[in-house]
Order: sequence, then structure tokens, then C-alpha cells
Amino acid sequence: LSESCLFYIGGVIKHAKAINAFTNPLTNSYKRLVPGYEAPVLLAYSARNRSASCRIPFGSSPKAKRVEVRFPDPGANPYLAFAAMLMAGLDGIKNKIHPGQPMDKDLYDLPPKELKKIPTVCGSLREALQNLDKDRGFLKAGGVFDDDQIDSYIELKMAEVMRFEMTPHPVEYDMYYSV
Repeated sequence: LSESCLFYIGGVIKHAKAINAFTNPLTNSYKRLVPGYEAPVLLAYSARNRSASCRIPFGSSPKAKRVEVRFPDPGANPYLAFAAMLMAGLDGIKNKIHPGQPMDKDLYDLPPKELKKIPTVCGSLREALQNLDKDRGFLKAGGVFDDDQIDSYIELKMAEVMRFEMTPHPVEYDMYYSV
């Protein structure tokens, strides 16, 4: 991969927890992002490993090389999600953020101590919104996003989080109604 491509990946990994608010915008988005399955929860890149958030699939020619950012889900607004991912990648290129070495090991066989050292995507929409609130500067470069837009988005999505957190799940109702 080119140095620019590595820096792009570095930017995506650095800002992943903030861009989760756009790429995984539903409370249900985080039901898929569970460690221990093939879900892309680890903030690392790899050519072979499906658990890595960024994957570089094998291509038979140099023009076939590409980067897959694997954690977004179909609930994402593509305009917001792609803009956020591009801004994160461009920030990586601008600031020469190197992603480190690829994680080409079998991440399922890593000892728990080593696995704990690898950061993960957010575990909930609330966590993603909190990270977006703290890490928004890269999104505002060139006027692509602004504070009003980000604040309004956080307010809108936080209302969804609050409603979800305050409503008993049907399974909870089934398990605890008689208590």
C-alpha cells in the first residue's frame, strides 16, 4: 500500500469512535458489533482478518487495491457516513497518522491480554455520540460539517438513545414482569 493509503487508514482508525455516530447511527447498530464474532470491532487493518475494521482485500492488479471500512451498517445515511469517513481519512493523510503494523494474525486466537491492547469501535450509540462530541475538529475542515450540524445531529440521536434506554425491552418484560 502507498504511504498515503496507510495514512488514510490511520485517520479512519484514529477517528473511528467519532465516525461511528454516522456509520452506525441506530441503537440496534451495536447489536452486530460484538467482539468474538466476525464483526469488525477491532480498530486495526489487515489483509486477511475479517475482525479488523479496515480490510485490504487481495487484488490481482495494482489498480484492484482498495480499503474496506467494515464497521458501517445499512442504517447509515450514506452522505453523512461517507463524508465522515473521507474527512477522517483526509485528516490521516494531512497529519501523517500511521496506523501501525497490520494485524495479520488470527485475531480469534490472540491471548486475552494481547487482545485488550487493540482498541475497538464503540459499544453503543451513546458512546459514539459522546466521542463525536469530543472529536469533531477533523469533520469541520473545509466547512464540510459545522458545529450547528453536529450539535443538532447529536441532540436528535441522543433523544433516540434516551427513548431506547427508558423503554423496557420485551425480553425484560417477559423475564421480570412478575417480580
